[in-house]
Amino acid sequence: MRAPRPRATALALLSLALSLLAGTVAGLPATPAAHASTTDASTAHASVTHTSAAQASAATIVTYDFESGTQGWEPRGSGVSVATTPDAAHGGARSLLTTGRTDTWHGAAVTPPFEKGVAYEVSAWARAAAGQESSTVALTVQRTPAGGEAVYERVAAATVTDSAWVRLTGTYTYTADSTLSLYAESSVAAVAFHLDDIVVTADTDPARSGLTSDFETGTTEGWTSRGGAVLTAEAGSAHDGAYGLGVTDRQASWDGPSRTVLGKLAKGSKYDLSVWVRSATAQSVSLSIERRSGETPSYDRVAGPRDLAAGEWTRLAGTYLLAHDADFLSVYVESAEGTAPFAVDDFRLAYIEPKPVQTDIPSLKDVVPFTIGAAFERAATLGEHAKLITKHYESVTPGNSLKWDATEPAEGQFTFAEGDHLVDWATGNGLRVRGHTLVWHSQTPAWVFEGATKEILLRRMENHIRAVMGRYKGRIDTWDVVNEVVDENRPDGLRRSPWFEIAGLDYIRTAFRVAREVDPDATLVINDYNTEFPRKRQALYDLVAKLRAEGVPIDAVGHQLHVNVEQPPASYIEDTIEKFAGLGVEQQVTELDVSVYTDFVSSYETVPAEVLALQGHRYREIFDVFRRQAEHLSSVTIWGVADDATWLSTFPIARLNPPLPFDDELQAKPAYWGIVDASRLPPLVRSLNVPAGTVRVDGKRDGEWDLLPGAPVPRVGGLSATWQARVASTGPSGGLYVLAEVVDATVSKDDSVTFTVDGTPYRVRRGGTHAHGFKAHTKPTATGYRVEALLPLPAGTGTTADARVVVDDATGGETSWAGRLTFVPAVRTALAPRGAPVVDGVAEAAWNRAPEITTGTRVQGTSGATARVRAVWNAGVLYVLARVTDPVLSEESPDAWSQDSVEIFVDPQNNKTRGYDDDDGQYRVSFTGRRTVGGTFDAFAVRDNLTAAAVRTSGGYLVEAAIRLPTVTLAKDTLLGFDVQVNDATGAARTAAATWNDPTGRGYVDTSRWGVLRLVP
Repeated sequence: MRAPRPRATALALLSLALSLLAGTVAGLPATPAAHASTTDASTAHASVTHTSAAQASAATIVTYDFESGTQGWEPRGSGVSVATTPDAAHGGARSLLTTGRTDTWHGAAVTPPFEKGVAYEVSAWARAAAGQESSTVALTVQRTPAGGEAVYERVAAATVTDSAWVRLTGTYTYTADSTLSLYAESSVAAVAFHLDDIVVTADTDPARSGLTSDFETGTTEGWTSRGGAVLTAEAGSAHDGAYGLGVTDRQASWDGPSRTVLGKLAKGSKYDLSVWVRSATAQSVSLSIERRSGETPSYDRVAGPRDLAAGEWTRLAGTYLLAHDADFLSVYVESAEGTAPFAVDDFRLAYIEPKPVQTDIPSLKDVVPFTIGAAFERAATLGEHAKLITKHYESVTPGNSLKWDATEPAEGQFTFAEGDHLVDWATGNGLRVRGHTLVWHSQTPAWVFEGATKEILLRRMENHIRAVMGRYKGRIDTWDVVNEVVDENRPDGLRRSPWFEIAGLDYIRTAFRVAREVDPDATLVINDYNTEFPRKRQALYDLVAKLRAEGVPIDAVGHQLHVNVEQPPASYIEDTIEKFAGLGVEQQVTELDVSVYTDFVSSYETVPAEVLALQGHRYREIFDVFRRQAEHLSSVTIWGVADDATWLSTFPIARLNPPLPFDDELQAKPAYWGIVDASRLPPLVRSLNVPAGTVRVDGKRDGEWDLLPGAPVPRVGGLSATWQARVASTGPSGGLYVLAEVVDATVSKDDSVTFTVDGTPYRVRRGGTHAHGFKAHTKPTATGYRVEALLPLPAGTGTTADARVVVDDATGGETSWAGRLTFVPAVRTALAPRGAPVVDGVAEAAWNRAPEITTGTRVQGTSGATARVRAVWNAGVLYVLARVTDPVLSEESPDAWSQDSVEIFVDPQNNKTRGYDDDDGQYRVSFTGRRTVGGTFDAFAVRDNLTAAAVRTSGGYLVEAAIRLPTVTLAKDTLLGFDVQVNDATGAARTAAATWNDPTGRGYVDTSRWGVLRLVP
């Protein structure tokens, strides 16, 4: 049914309640006989009047026209029925008819979302049903003060007949915390009557006044249970002040405290919401909005899920923009699972005054040589968000509204309302539309696969594609036909989704065939993430080449590009675009965003300005790639309109993560200027860890440099470089070794690299000439040249130095890197000979050839368990033996990392990144042999790689582990990023931990400080 029509700024929810307060009318009791009570005017805390004085500058709160449903009105009294009918209407085609009454107070009622202290004016039209006698119809509020008895307060009344519509008007105000019910009644018990066109206005705007609940009144302050939970205002539940709200006896995870906010939120307006929550036991909780239009509920997450530490208050906070008409709105707190009690306090809802979109800055679409677009949802079609889209973008992609769960939740039952709204809005504003997505393993209803043979599954898919694509034929010109079908960790490179398990590769073939038949003019895309990484790149390339060779109509490859401020290197993105250009397919960037985090666990309360600057420079280097590759790119889509609505606010965890060019207030960020005008970016000061080491300076690339990847120097035209450094093993007095690997195909003796350290420049020309006072050599390489040098450091240099590296192409190009160097201990290395022990907890002779390393780097505590470790390899498997000294062992903690255990860290490609790549793994084995694996996306790519055994020994325990490494070819001189950590538990807590190399204690999220394992025969 249709929700109440909101005003333009959309406060659509308060109207019903006010149509009821006008005073006593002859023939109709002031209160129902069955509920009779009297209230002294001095204690009623309500203002009741029969007048209808016009209110200056009144805001329309809500209009109920009943054109598509009862809009929240329900029967009042046994046997009463309320329904919409076309038999009579004041305006439009329908009205609300109340029948089955047997008492004067029987009628139609709604729970009004009135706010205390606000003066409302209510008007309504009433009429007796055909053949009914005349009577007095009244609108009345039943108000029950907190801790008090119900009082009945008339809003409006008039005598009605079946011959004409009569207008009821009145005003209403109340000033004490109360629960309210607004109802229509008649002075004649059995009369049936119609209501229509009920309008509520207010002298203030409740949707801008906010709402707080601190429970200092000692009451629940309007909060009610969503199920059977008991809510109690109590001192023991206070976050601040004397009272909070205890929530006990919950019947389900969703059962908890709820507060109506109907009328407090306006359609198209944005709000800050926050609440403090505490639980005696650890659990995960969320803050959400339930909204309904008619009988259809929807649930919108505002904040969370957030993990609560036992006994500690945690703040849930987020923003919410109401994008839909609604006749029911409530805010509520729930848990992810279970029914454990919790307490809430200090709830706050505040209106956010929108900032106007900046009109004095360049439009993104005017500064790039390809179509630029954004993903969007309904909220972005309103207010300033809509203005931002139409100013900056040429195309839009519905983020969720065209996916299978949104369009065909049950077989043959299609729901296009949301998709229609977005496509209509986009085409009405002259925007192109990308369709996302027809076939995907995620957000596909379970029924699609239930009982499906290959034939049934392909038929269901064909029916779906024909229905969805067919509806938008000629209006959506590009479709992501299949999404995320590649798994580079499989031998054949294909994801083992239910689609593949049932239908094999034919599901992809069929999807593209049907899509071409439905809309021959549409661009058909195969879309995937991580295509910038070499292994995923190759797997997708091979698949596309194979299918196109078969005649499968794949027109374009979509590169999602969900990246972060550091990884992957921009050169990876460029390599991918250049590789697919050779296939002759169109290419699109489909879901670009830049996370401010390099891992899956860190979180900022406020993102530092320097991180936002880094993000801006990251957008710059990525769009530099796009511009260079413009002939191979038809479009770039940014995955969101502004930072106030991004999937990264909840994935992979709930945290502040602003990944887009425009901030929460729709204002341009450094990320925007990185696309538009890099000269407006804040200065970028990078950081680089410089380990101790000794290098032979001869231009031949000493093996020391292979332990770490080079830091990229941004590409400018055809000029780029990487560089790294080592501080002399004897300390800064021994100087700074530097290496630059330059890509520069145009050869000139005046090409050069200048290293500036703490203000002193050292220039080395391509031919090897340089000033006196330092040592340097150069060598030509296949793509340019290499520079090695040993630079003096000023006397008194401590643990840091400022550095700048300028790479100059004498033909006109220049690129540079600037930042702070931090001197750290040498990267430890160990040798792993070839061997194939049996993993059974027995240290056989195969281990004897391996040198032993020890966990001597303390990351927690000053003493505790240690391990002696050996490693060998064979046929794609790394074997690790750890002998742990630890006389007291415990697995009491529910957390695996707080149990006595050994953790083995492996980076197969030795990329030394500040986050995990998909094939990086944290492999943990407890003293009892319990295995846990950590990595990206729930360790999906590595979780099956570990085999292990553990046995107790007289002074501790022994762990044997075998780790499959299918993403690299193990061979002599292969370098693996590697570390080992031993965890020491006392009771239920970890009290000590020690590693082999990494001193940071962050090895579980960051591979950059791990040691290196070199494979030998």
